[in-house]
Amino acid sequence: MNNENERTTMTISKASNPINKRASTSVRADWLVPVALIMLSFIPVAAGISRLAGLAGGAAITPENARFFAMPLPVIIHIIGASIYCILGAFQFSPGLRRRRPAWHRVAGRILIPCGLAAGLSGLWMTHFYPLSPHLQGDFLYGFRILIGSVMVMSIAISFSAILRRDIARHRAWMMRGYAIAQGAGTQAVVSILWLVILGTPSELIRDLLLIAGWVINLAVAEWIIRANRSKQLHNPLTSKGLPTSPLNS
Repeated sequence: MNNENERTTMTISKASNPINKRASTSVRADWLVPVALIMLSFIPVAAGISRLAGLAGGAAITPENARFFAMPLPVIIHIIGASIYCILGAFQFSPGLRRRRPAWHRVAGRILIPCGLAAGLSGLWMTHFYPLSPHLQGDFLYGFRILIGSVMVMSIAISFSAILRRDIARHRAWMMRGYAIAQGAGTQAVVSILWLVILGTPSELIRDLLLIAGWVINLAVAEWIIRANRSKQLHNPLTSKGLPTSPLNS
């Protein structure tokens, strides 16, 4: 009798091992994207904190930072809004967290939407009204910044409108686009550092193109993910529209 019990226990233990391994792998994969996005945010967030410290501590005024001291509110709003949006928004890409903590996901969404709008609108204001010499921003970069900032604000607005109508798929897609644009500074830092290390100091035109490339790369990745998710939903009878939800929940 004891031998039979032992064999039964061993069989159950062996059967549960693959399940435990799959669960462990799933947990690691679930946090891989948020951690990667937080790491991508590190350089721009650190630069933003340094900028705020300089404004608060009375750093030396130079031609490059004089505009921030002349009118600090827009850059303060931009740094705080973008930092919260990028860091907190990274956790929204954890499917497990969304399933386990739906209330947390909704609360985070209510914080992210105003922060994202504040970051986008303040970025547009700074692009248009802060005086920048041509060697810091050419006409092409100025035009693209106005365009991409407008697309970011529009994306967040469409996403908010979609979640109010319980259109989860549309909400996710447009919020992902807005987040991809917000993370542009991180990708710009990576691309610019790689260019500097491999090819040396870029010209002003190349610098502007590298900045634009950061946004283009992020949007391309976001569109690829959106299309992949859409393809999965077409083969899944339980589409996102059929699932119950609450405002700002995805």
